[in-house]
Amino acid sequence: MKAMILAAGKGTRVRPITFTIPKPMIPILQKPVMEFLLELLRKHGFDQIMVNVSHLAEEIESYFRDGQRFGVQIAYSFEGSIVDGKLVGEAIGSAGGMRRIQDFSPFFDDTFVVLCGDALIDLDLTEAVKWHRSKGSIATIITKSVPLEEVSSYGVVVTDENNRVKAFQEKPSTDEALSTNINTGIYIFEPEVLDYIPSGIEYDIGSQLFPKLVANHAPFYAIPMDFEWVDIGKVPDYWRAIRGVLLGEIKNVQIPGHEVAPGIYTGLNVAVNWDKVDITGPVYIGGMTRIEDGAKIVGPAMIGPNCWICSGATVDNSVIFEWSRLGPGIRLVDKLVFGRYCVDKTGATIDVQAAALDWLITDARQTLPSQPPVEHQAIAELLGTNVN
Repeated sequence: MKAMILAAGKGTRVRPITFTIPKPMIPILQKPVMEFLLELLRKHGFDQIMVNVSHLAEEIESYFRDGQRFGVQIAYSFEGSIVDGKLVGEAIGSAGGMRRIQDFSPFFDDTFVVLCGDALIDLDLTEAVKWHRSKGSIATIITKSVPLEEVSSYGVVVTDENNRVKAFQEKPSTDEALSTNINTGIYIFEPEVLDYIPSGIEYDIGSQLFPKLVANHAPFYAIPMDFEWVDIGKVPDYWRAIRGVLLGEIKNVQIPGHEVAPGIYTGLNVAVNWDKVDITGPVYIGGMTRIEDGAKIVGPAMIGPNCWICSGATVDNSVIFEWSRLGPGIRLVDKLVFGRYCVDKTGATIDVQAAALDWLITDARQTLPSQPPVEHQAIAELLGTNVN
């Protein structure tokens, strides 16, 4: 069976992570989110998978290649061009990406599934496809019910009593919402749906194709299903996903590594004197990470591989990406550290290099100055850090 993963977006709401990592490659405890999608598709018999790529396309292609080691077949549709010897992404919209693949050579010749490449899901796709076919639907949206107070964060799908789609509401207020069923970015299509998508132009599934289907009275349905769905749309969403895995709330993701103590998991060859550090789980510590005596880690927290946590440093309810060195005395509470960036749980970002704090948070491979600049101690307080 055939499927498509949408992987061409720039992921602007997940910056700074997506400056160097495309959204489908964002790691959930060292495993790209798209890999979980491949596992789900394979489980339900979808083994021929098209992926449209654009932003940082080579990162996705070099990791997944032809899909052989994941038990599926993968091919890629690149959206963009080469400018001055570099790949430049020029995404053509989710529906435009589908049309481009079909125009190249008719690939979609039977019922197929389309998934956004930036969500963790645990969905019975087999049952969803069965329902879709029973309705004679040309297009089906998988929806999920959320509490009324959360509808303003999503696209709402409005249906009649037979689940036929009537209208959409984009992030309505709680007073205006006509439904609590939201669009999860999981779709089931028949090949005929491609007739509604023009060739050669940018075209979106949600804002253009779906309204056209409604206007043309096409057999277009939505099925509400109860399943695990963790959207990685923004930095705070990613934060919640990592917390959810560590706390055992996300059942389809296993914490990797070895459990060295209750709630404390490590990768290979972590350098730490367990009786001289203060660690409260749940915590994951990646391989080849050094944690000096006197450091404190309070879970839920993730520290990536090849990090260096100095003596007196505190990591509390935070996510630290690979190759991060946290200097002596730094206190990170509710923070995400990614390269030269420190992000709080609202998404507010500090560029530690521009703020001259790269002596405090830096690459673990970098040679450090022996003494931090005195004039930047006040800036360091932004991070809740005592540098005296």
